[in-house]
Amino acid sequence: MGGPTPTSRARRRVDVRGVVQGVGFRPHVYSLAHRLGLTGTVWNSSRGVHAEVEGRPVDVDAFCARVGPEAPPLAHVASVSWSEERPRGGTGFTISESESTPGRTFVAPDVTVCDDCIADLADPTNRRYRHPFVTCTNCGPRFTIVTGVPYDRPATTMAGFPLCADCAREYADPADRRFHAQPISCPACGPRLRLVGPGLDGAEGEDAMALARALLGDGAVIAVKGVGGYHLSCDATNDDAVSTLRKRKQRGDKPFAVMVRDVVAARRIVGLTEQEVATLEGHARPVVLARRVGNVVSAEVAPGNGDLGVMLGYTPLHQLLLGLADDVAGPEVLVMTSGNVAGEPIVTDDVEALTRLSGLADAWLTHDREIHVPCDDSVVRVVDEVELPVRRSRGFAPLPLTLPFDSAPALAVGADLKNTFAVAEGRLAWLSAHVGDMDDLATLTAFDAAERHLEQLTDVTPAVLVADRHPAYRSRRWAVEHADGRPVIEVQHHHAHVAATMAEHGLGHDERVLGMAFDGTGYGPDGAAWGGEVLVASYSSFIRASHLAYVDLPGGDAGVRNPCRMALSHLRAAGVEWGRRIPSVQACRDHELSLLERQLTTRTACVPTSSMGRLFDAVASLAGVCHRSGYDAQAAMELEARARRSPVGDGGYRFALVERDGTWVADAAPVVHGVVDDVLAGVEAGVVAARFHDAVVALVVATADRLRDEHDLRAVTLSGGVFLNALLTSGCARALSARGFEVLRHRKVPPSDAGIALGQLAILAHTPLPRVPTGGPDRRNRSPHVSRSPR
Repeated sequence: MGGPTPTSRARRRVDVRGVVQGVGFRPHVYSLAHRLGLTGTVWNSSRGVHAEVEGRPVDVDAFCARVGPEAPPLAHVASVSWSEERPRGGTGFTISESESTPGRTFVAPDVTVCDDCIADLADPTNRRYRHPFVTCTNCGPRFTIVTGVPYDRPATTMAGFPLCADCAREYADPADRRFHAQPISCPACGPRLRLVGPGLDGAEGEDAMALARALLGDGAVIAVKGVGGYHLSCDATNDDAVSTLRKRKQRGDKPFAVMVRDVVAARRIVGLTEQEVATLEGHARPVVLARRVGNVVSAEVAPGNGDLGVMLGYTPLHQLLLGLADDVAGPEVLVMTSGNVAGEPIVTDDVEALTRLSGLADAWLTHDREIHVPCDDSVVRVVDEVELPVRRSRGFAPLPLTLPFDSAPALAVGADLKNTFAVAEGRLAWLSAHVGDMDDLATLTAFDAAERHLEQLTDVTPAVLVADRHPAYRSRRWAVEHADGRPVIEVQHHHAHVAATMAEHGLGHDERVLGMAFDGTGYGPDGAAWGGEVLVASYSSFIRASHLAYVDLPGGDAGVRNPCRMALSHLRAAGVEWGRRIPSVQACRDHELSLLERQLTTRTACVPTSSMGRLFDAVASLAGVCHRSGYDAQAAMELEARARRSPVGDGGYRFALVERDGTWVADAAPVVHGVVDDVLAGVEAGVVAARFHDAVVALVVATADRLRDEHDLRAVTLSGGVFLNALLTSGCARALSARGFEVLRHRKVPPSDAGIALGQLAILAHTPLPRVPTGGPDRRNRSPHVSRSPR
């Protein structure tokens, strides 16, 4: 680049884009400019962080070269650009007021409390000693408190807490780690903690925390206001307390997550690999599913499950609740589950918490900092020492994903279970935090509010919407009703699963894969419930190259909730009599057996399904592991837990893979026969489970081998909710790799329906669109209750 002579002064405007607000980037710019002896200013806008720097050309060059690479650890710099300006002179370097301009910036996710702030929290000589909201430039809430951009205190829910003189001095001091930290606070300026509930006098501050700890120690259930919503908490070592919470929340046997202070405490209850420790201690602090050890935690926390979901206390409030070194002993392991009734979204509003959580909680530990955006805890499994996302939410949302293709301004509404949605434009896609299951009015309302907020933060005005093809999906209906004249493109469910994996791994326009898409259900073009699919797929099209043979799903959702009924359907399809010694038959009463016999004979209220998820349910019931599901995938999870504790042993099961009209069909009948023979012979359920997993791995490899030469493909993707199963995913990846395949599995978004919005966007980007308008209607101020259909 040309420029002034070495002895003259140079001035440049520098524009930095990415996640550069709320992460200490302006203090970083200030410090770098100061060290290089430059004058000028730095400011935020809706487009990112901007600076004008002036000084010796060599120092200005150094600034431009270092401002990105030396960014703070929480920043994600997407681009640094600059332009030459006329030198103006001046002295000093300043941080200017933010500028409100149209454009796009990236909001940081919520970040765990840092070690320095934990040290302040525990230091009796520090003025923030035991302050539940201690934070600095390097940690604390971001996404959940942001009300607008650019990211400044007035555009957060901290706006109502004026800085005291001491905090204001720290905020303005470039040498202080709280320099321009927007959520900064102290006991003098708030927020403030209080405990409310029947018989309580509204204890505040340290008294509220001490009383909450005492109540937890006595077996109470407390609603705790966190970063992205309320948790329901109790002593995880107390059988009665956990059972009480489980009954009140109508939780069935669904596992609870637990929280501990640190890794030392975590090792007392779970066995941790090196990568699991790194994940636990990372900035996101997700729930990590790890192998349970010992009997410290009540069996009621995760009945029938070999793993515990454990997380570290990620806020100063959590650290205080778990107890500091100088506290009286109290519970060291706390259940921390979403504050809601089963099926409803997490509670964030304080008034709603007192009503919606009434009957669930004995007391409410709350505070006066508003939660603007709901955000559940993220959940991660570590498989083969690599992270596998189960739920991508707090700590990750709303970080964008980079796309390997260009996208029109678009909104993908996702699926109905474990819903997340996404917006995209250009080469970036933003996935929402976890929304939940779309079968509740409160969840639909939460979806609408979250969608508007994400549009606002990203400055994406979708010109086209994309939804699942399932005619009964509420997410699809929402898209149609809120299209406002824009096109709504529908895509097949399992194609979207495969496309999500392809996009995550950066595959190009014309690349094709063998896509293994195994899940519970998805609407097939033939009207059947698909779910055991092998697709030869690109982004723009797919061929159904192989699938599980159809069996009847009796009663739709009733068949899903009752694995024993799915087992009876598989027995009938395999030609196995319903003998009374078979556990699935024993689980059904006579009238239920008669009803199912008539239903399967007449095929009344039966849908043909090729679902791998339903086959896992059937085998779990045949083996006597689980006959009735109290939550999604319970039977499959318990079957995996049994298999992980058992060797395969002698023998094994194999699917019959036969070609029918150019499609390879995998018949599960031989597997069903093998399972029944083993069960009647007294083979332990864990061995049956292990042999079944081995059979599914063998099926995946055999199918891939047959299709590799037919279609000249070596890349295999593993997607769909069944591949949340660590044993199956690891087994398939190892076996396929040994056969020379390139295995692509999820690392950034979940393989379940929680990641399907990314695949919807990928397919949309490769679909010819009917008259896409430029931009689209301004929908930011629309009422969530007004719906208009373009059809």
